[in-house]
Amino acid sequence: MSRIGIGVIGAGSISAMHLQSYAANPDVELVAIYDLNLARAQHQAAKFGVANAYATLEELLADSAVHAVSICTWNNSHAELAIAALEAGKNVLVEKPLSKTVAEAEMLAAAVSRTGKLLQVGFVRRFSSNAKLLRQFIDAGDLGEIYYAKASNIRRIGNPGGWFADGERAGGGPLIDIGVHVLDLCWFMMGSPKPVTVSGNTYHRLGNRANITNLERYKVSDYDPDKNDVEDLANALIRFENGASLYLETSYSLHALEDELLVGVYGEKGGAELEPSLRFTLESHDTVINVVPQVDLLTFNFDEGFQNEINHFVSLCRGEAEEIAPVSQGVEIMRMLSAIYESAALGREVAL
Repeated sequence: MSRIGIGVIGAGSISAMHLQSYAANPDVELVAIYDLNLARAQHQAAKFGVANAYATLEELLADSAVHAVSICTWNNSHAELAIAALEAGKNVLVEKPLSKTVAEAEMLAAAVSRTGKLLQVGFVRRFSSNAKLLRQFIDAGDLGEIYYAKASNIRRIGNPGGWFADGERAGGGPLIDIGVHVLDLCWFMMGSPKPVTVSGNTYHRLGNRANITNLERYKVSDYDPDKNDVEDLANALIRFENGASLYLETSYSLHALEDELLVGVYGEKGGAELEPSLRFTLESHDTVINVVPQVDLLTFNFDEGFQNEINHFVSLCRGEAEEIAPVSQGVEIMRMLSAIYESAALGREVAL
């Protein structure tokens, strides 16, 4: 089969991870890139050897050499752009979250069904080698039935500002930006059970903490210390149809001693933490044993994760792989995220 022609929609910071991964795949030809800011698209095209930088979306979608696209834009444009690409006959990899709302996610799922094209959700952490290894242990039954999981992604002063701090474009704050990663990982490792109830809280107490100037932080190019209307902190308890439960907490701003990343799943025969590094707790001969696998990467590595994700998408487009992050699971994650925000606003548990 000839090489897959790729177009990238959006030339912001995350597009670089997609572009460098596509550039490293021998089965890919980087055909086109489009951004609202043409100069930015031209810069990325020159940097990564993309053949065309287009001034409009219509030009990119009309290019017959583009077989598939990555969507790397603001959250509020994901669904609209993905639907347009699907209807133009392109396969789609869309960055997480799938959309801004559940209604948009459902429209996108309908478009996938209607067009018969492929859509992969950008749950990049599913593709890391430590996650793949943990899933092998779970699938082999080494942990038994998973009945509880903990997901924590805490930043003390981690609000990037710009569109990340704009609820209209982002759809929310840390919950929909970084919390979605650990929520998805735990849910994926649990076997993607059906959620039935959610009890959530969100807090708007600290803002973006622009007053803290002696700790390094990531800031987007349009960072504005006075602009922030998203939550500082969110937490939630999610119950599933099979009786399992998941506890989630995530923040941009919190008076915590240190940043924290924790992904843990716990079963009847053993447990495992995927982050901050992969390790298992098992039982043998009436003894609890902590096991650290001897592997190159015990934690998530951005370059490896994105390369694996892109390679899988390319293989999917070539008919050589099965779906790992289908649109249906992106819809379910959006249901959980939206239910957390709804529960927080109502001050009570909500049913899905």
